[in-house]
Amino acid sequence: MRKRRAKKRILLPDPKFNDQLVTRFVNNLMWDGKKSVAFDIFYDALEIVETKKTDETKTSLDVWKDALSNVMPQVEVRSKRIGGANFQIPVPIRPDRKVSMAIKWLVSYSRKRNEKTMAQKLAAEILAAAKEEGAAVKKRMDTHKMAEANKAFSHFKA
Repeated sequence: MRKRRAKKRILLPDPKFNDQLVTRFVNNLMWDGKKSVAFDIFYDALEIVETKKTDETKTSLDVWKDALSNVMPQVEVRSKRIGGANFQIPVPIRPDRKVSMAIKWLVSYSRKRNEKTMAQKLAAEILAAAKEEGAAVKKRMDTHKMAEANKAFSHFKA
């Protein structure tokens, strides 16, 4: 936008858990504006997580939130051109973007899994991420490794 930054839209909390983060996740999961289908997939995935989880003290929503926090990156690299050369400069990520990246990675890597239904794929990726394994957590590790490898350029500040 040329004039000013777009206003932050307030999301309505989801009907079952009354949580805005769930709505944000479902909005990323949704295809072709089919929000009710996306909610069904998410709730089915949480039911599968409920049956397969190992820690009995936590609810499936807690397991999902743990998985999301395990996928959240702390730093990323940004390209900056300095004197004819491009440098990858590690920068800390603002909290809102951390959540967005975690959600995006969790959804995209669950879509690439081999289970039958999307609910099963999502549940499997949530359970893997909660145990600090799986493709989404590997993506976070790779992002952190890139930042660590380019730590020497951190004085440039992107």
